Amino acid sequence: MDCPAPLSHIAFIMDGNGRWAQKRGLPREHGHKAGAETFRRIVNYCGDIGIKYVTVYAFSTENWKRPKREVDAIFDLLCRYIDNYLPELVMRGVSVKFIGERSGISKDVIKKIDLLEEKTDGLDKKLFIALNYGGRAEICGAVNRLIAEGKTKINEDDISSCIYTYPAPDPDLIVRTGGEYRISNFMLWQAAYSELYITDTLWPDMTPSDVDLALEEFKRRNRRYGGV
Repeated sequence: MDCPAPLSHIAFIMDGNGRWAQKRGLPREHGHKAGAETFRRIVNYCGDIGIKYVTVYAFSTENWKRPKREVDAIFDLLCRYIDNYLPELVMRGVSVKFIGERSGISKDVIKKIDLLEEKTDGLDKKLFIALNYGGRAEICGAVNRLIAEGKTKINEDDISSCIYTYPAPDPDLIVRTGGEYRISNFMLWQAAYSELYITDTLWPDMTPSDVDLALEEFKRRNRRYGGV
């Protein structure tokens, strides 16, 4: 299906990898591997149906609390994704930008991130990967940047111009898999008027048909932005 005309930006909270693996008696790392394959499939599908901006929540600032083995597996998957997927991203015209803090991430991983951003810079479709990301930290960082620039009075437009996703439009729709009813410190500034869609489907089981269901629901929403 084609995406609804008003929708230009969709974001995904990719939840449920660990539970997917545990349900199958597998280590949690296997869920992240399956989730990485789903990520590739869903991002490609969104581009195919005409969605220009896609954001995915890959690793939060709180995820460092997880076992080291699981964290290492996530970053290993990321590096393999960059190595294997770069030519396809270029062919599909997808520009990748990582949003979040670089501190705490190994130099080897940062080199790969920098390479992916450099090789895809300027391409038409935009993929934001939220890595070591927290919405509150993003807002604080924007404010501190404005203060450092000498701002003494800060308005909403100032902050909007300093968040990671600028100048992309705010997400029209945020999809959370795994059935949890919270946004988990994700895009707090940008999500002010985003529509939320929650599905019990665990991320590794997410399919293009599930995206279609979310888009059909989005079509039925009446986006009043505080009006009547």
